[in-house]
Amino acid sequence: MTTLSITDRFDSGNIIVKDASDPQAISLEIRRDHRSDFFQWFHFRVSGARDTALSMRIINAAEAAYLDGWTDYQACASYDRETWFRVETRYEDGVLIIDHEPELDTVWYAYFAPYSMERHQDLIAWAQTHPAARLDVLGDTLDGQSLDCLTIGDGDKSIWITARQHPGESMAEWWVEGFLTRLLDDADPVARRLREAVTFHVVPNMNPDGSRRGHLRTNAKGVNLNREWDKATPENSPEVFYVLEAIRRTGVDLHLDVHGDEGLPYNFIAGGEGAPNFTEADGAMLDAYKSALEAISPDFQTTHGYEVDAPGSADLSICTNYMVNEFRCLAMTLEMPFKDNADLPDPLHGWSPDRCRKLGAANLDAMLAVLDAI
Repeated sequence: MTTLSITDRFDSGNIIVKDASDPQAISLEIRRDHRSDFFQWFHFRVSGARDTALSMRIINAAEAAYLDGWTDYQACASYDRETWFRVETRYEDGVLIIDHEPELDTVWYAYFAPYSMERHQDLIAWAQTHPAARLDVLGDTLDGQSLDCLTIGDGDKSIWITARQHPGESMAEWWVEGFLTRLLDDADPVARRLREAVTFHVVPNMNPDGSRRGHLRTNAKGVNLNREWDKATPENSPEVFYVLEAIRRTGVDLHLDVHGDEGLPYNFIAGGEGAPNFTEADGAMLDAYKSALEAISPDFQTTHGYEVDAPGSADLSICTNYMVNEFRCLAMTLEMPFKDNADLPDPLHGWSPDRCRKLGAANLDAMLAVLDAI
């Protein structure tokens, strides 16, 4: 008889097994980010459960970072780690309960489809083979990993893309994969035009350490990178420090920071309207970009999003606020859901890697639409 086995001992794994003696009452906890109280990301493997009804209870879900994230949430599962589908999930009395009967011997469960550091290596290796691309290491992380940056094109304008400051927001690197795949497509006229006019600087993963460790929000030291932009240091937040050093060398006309949102079931963009230096012209450019993307992709909308900060009240430790204020560029935060796009739902897959990639590709059209204005 096969013994039930649950493990998180792999890249981005995160789960604590409290009791797995009864498949119908498996008790689990999510591990907190190192030196931090943040947690919500989970990723684990279950073996020996073919044709066995599982009820997996994450008993510390009520202490997670974003309780709104559990409302109408469905966990991700995969047999091959390529195709991820949603499974029955409910939040009751402070416990997240995942019910599933695996059809095969081993199944992986995750908060969202993971983007492994191994896949990251494959992505940058593939991208650097294109004649228009160059791969640079901006510096080393606290765990000694490389902070990779792809430079693409040779135009006068400078566009920076950063993704996955929060490592559990793996949809951000799926987005980058779609963005790069189209940008490096020599048969795509939009990509060719943009590469002539723009030099792109793309950091596919701002937080390699947190990604590998299975963190939700912080780096190896427990620091939230998206609260470090006005005070980054090599000791606490080398990831932000080295990116800012590079931006000061290259200049920047447009900066897009790619994230995922636990609670809102929509794709949306947040701007830096509350930054002291934000102007009416900045607002017009921001609106033009959002309108262009909304016209291109039915998966993007402008009705739902974050409340706009009052003028002059923005937190300048946050990337987009800092960038628009310091560099006077078009700076934006693009958010994608952990759940599904409520405007265009897919009950089987929810918001998925494929849809992330397609939204990433669609942003090239939006960039072309505002190219003359930035």
